[in-house]
Amino acid sequence: MVSRATSDADAVVIGSGPNGLAAALTLARQGFKVTVLEAADEPGGGTRTYEDPEVPGLFHDHCSAVHPMAIASPFLKTLPLERYGLTWRHPEIPLAHPLDDEPAAILHRDLALTLADLEEDAATWERLFGHASRHMDALAESLLGPVLRVPRHPFVLARQGPTALLPASLVARTFRTTRGAALFGGIAAHTIGRLDQPLTTAIALVLGAGGHSYGWPVPEGGSQAIWRSMVAYLEDLGSEVVTGVRVRDFAELPRARVALFDTSPTQLAQILGGRLPEPARRRAERWTYGPAAYKLDLGIRGAVPWADELARRAGTLHLGGTFDEIAASEAAVVAGELPERPFILASQPHVADPTREADGITPLWTYAHVPHGSTADVAPLIEAQLERFAPGISEQIVSRNITTPAQFEASNPNLHGGDIAGGASTVKQLAARPRIAPDPYATSVPGVFLCSASTAPAPGVHGMCGFHAARSALRVLTA
Repeated sequence: MVSRATSDADAVVIGSGPNGLAAALTLARQGFKVTVLEAADEPGGGTRTYEDPEVPGLFHDHCSAVHPMAIASPFLKTLPLERYGLTWRHPEIPLAHPLDDEPAAILHRDLALTLADLEEDAATWERLFGHASRHMDALAESLLGPVLRVPRHPFVLARQGPTALLPASLVARTFRTTRGAALFGGIAAHTIGRLDQPLTTAIALVLGAGGHSYGWPVPEGGSQAIWRSMVAYLEDLGSEVVTGVRVRDFAELPRARVALFDTSPTQLAQILGGRLPEPARRRAERWTYGPAAYKLDLGIRGAVPWADELARRAGTLHLGGTFDEIAASEAAVVAGELPERPFILASQPHVADPTREADGITPLWTYAHVPHGSTADVAPLIEAQLERFAPGISEQIVSRNITTPAQFEASNPNLHGGDIAGGASTVKQLAARPRIAPDPYATSVPGVFLCSASTAPAPGVHGMCGFHAARSALRVLTA
């Protein structure tokens, strides 16, 4: 990383989150010189990692921690990131979903083990995830792209596509047991929206199938290993990342043939100002943002005392109870209400990566879905959910680090009101990210492209938004 941008780049990328870096790498691998501008003091966006201020040597992931979509990404898989320090670590159990009065539901990487564990719901799980997991590469290529395109694997998409369009609440009714429906519901809740809306099964389909085919791993040393490896590779290709540069106006950009923005539509409109035609400006102003994340990173002395022994061996946990509890919680959050028992995502990365321990203290990464821009103190609710499934955990907590929705936005302007998904998960915005068009990444300003999580296919650390946007930009660069 250098201190200031040079002026001879073919392309400039604003924002160095995974999508911005993916866009830059796509262009650099074609021989073009790229300058990436980042407002923060270090690259990475949601893949940054920080040291616990109370426990030296204990590191927490700032936003994303577990990466099923990164390891399964059709683009990231083509990069030699292992040569640049990225090592994936897999827990014995990818995902556990504890319940109050019965054993936790478990997603094993081995599909057969999951089917055996789910018993009465084995056939339902097989119908949902069996074919998808066996054809995960084709499924990912088909679903992780813009809506208006000819699919590369039409037969796979024809089999899974209709199910992906359904509301998760409708699919949940096909399960016979509480455990099966809960396991499915926790995965579907990664949508961060109402589970009775169409398309909410799609995220569960990709994440669940990915868990069976690739697992839900963590990067050794924390999520920072992802951006560090991407930046190192980019620099080897002759391009650069410049930190500490906040772009407020398009005129501030170094001269380049194309510009790609790893920003929200709102930020892009502000930076382009009067260069953006009025219809496009109105469209950007209509882009809506969804529920927020409230994050609580904990330092735990020893292992978390999960009541269910299998949960102690899981890398990721969904804490929300039954499917109906999760659906009600997510609906309340969308309506602007803070549920008493919010849905919690938790990760204990040391289960897969022992280097994350520091003198017997382990990191516990948790966040709750809360209303957009919430100012409530949610930490007690998160700790109550933890205590519900891990009695006595409060006695083992040695440090607490909170990131509120406002703090998320302050550290990354893309996260409006704490929305980590790049926009509300409404039917319209799931189908049109940010609009339905043959090239949704191109803007109304020639040579300017949007490559953030607000574009297709969806949020997540997979780089596919940046990859597809860069493919669009290549048409300009190679013209």
